[in-house]
Amino acid sequence: MKKTALYDTHVSLGAKMIEFAGWYLPVQYGGIIEEHENVRNNAGLFDVSHMGEIICEGQDAETFIQQLVTNDIKNMDIGKVRYTPMCYPNGGTVDDILVYKFKNTSYMLVVNASNTDKDFNWMLDNIVGDVKISNVSDEYAQLAIQGPKALNIIKKIIDLPLESMKRYSFLQDVDLAGSNCFLSRTGYTGEDGFEIYMNPCDAVKVWNAIMHAGKDENLVPAGLGARDTLRLEAALPLYGHELSEDITPMEAGLEKFIKFEKENFIGKEVLIGQKEKGVNRKLAGFEMMDRAVPRNGYVVSSKDLKIGFVTSGNFSPTLKKNIGMALLKKEYCDIDTQIDVIIRNKAFKAKVVELPFYTIYTKRGSGKYN
Repeated sequence: MKKTALYDTHVSLGAKMIEFAGWYLPVQYGGIIEEHENVRNNAGLFDVSHMGEIICEGQDAETFIQQLVTNDIKNMDIGKVRYTPMCYPNGGTVDDILVYKFKNTSYMLVVNASNTDKDFNWMLDNIVGDVKISNVSDEYAQLAIQGPKALNIIKKIIDLPLESMKRYSFLQDVDLAGSNCFLSRTGYTGEDGFEIYMNPCDAVKVWNAIMHAGKDENLVPAGLGARDTLRLEAALPLYGHELSEDITPMEAGLEKFIKFEKENFIGKEVLIGQKEKGVNRKLAGFEMMDRAVPRNGYVVSSKDLKIGFVTSGNFSPTLKKNIGMALLKKEYCDIDTQIDVIIRNKAFKAKVVELPFYTIYTKRGSGKYN
């Protein structure tokens, strides 16, 4: 098991540590619901140093990544970030990743912690042209500050016009508490915020500087538990749940991140077939009508017929109800369709609802995220 550079800091703060993806990480400090609500209303600071980083550089780096992922990176500007699935030839998902463009011949791919070695080997197996790839995960620590007050907090310690910084963009060589970082306006909570990359030696110093800057803004440390409930409300996929080698991006509702007009990419033929013929199963959101908490892997049925399974489920602190996502036969995915979630051999009623459950506009009452 690995420890992040902040392990001792988490322990000193009273965090409950768990094993996750080969790492010791904080699942909560005080309580998951309290941390979740604080991120929605104020801000939370997460240690996400377990994420993997892979550098891809060379004259053919762009061409290589283009054939590796489903999204289109050809029109990316330097300093931009792009989310994309990465597929096997059968359309199943290797991983969902972020692509950072440093320059025309240099990119960083941020991958899920549990997939780092697998992804790196997959890239090696499919390398083409003048390209060098390096697994540099041990050279980075990563923090994420998320919530409506994240911008105000970071502005106190970074003297830059961050208000004008667009979502899915990043700044290199940013001085934060005397540490050289790069700052990305991205996150995994459904809120505004930033992800900050730095040398692990600087992680404690940067963490403490951010916590100090946020002391009057109700900033709290937040763990994996709140991170999971936050991303569930925002209907953000988690690899191994909504995506896997057996679940394609089309089935997971990620068609907007598949650019079929691209000349070629791994898995394109199968995904085109799913687009033209339709998928047999789709990811759907649901909320419980009976009192029960859905969990990953629970069977979903209709009139005693198995129609799918729960991919993620939990109590929603924001909506005050039990919610989940499930991969269902497509004919059962219409809004308000009644379904049963099987828990300990007993059927609990639920109904299909629109995804996402929550957006940053929900609390302002102005409709769906666009």
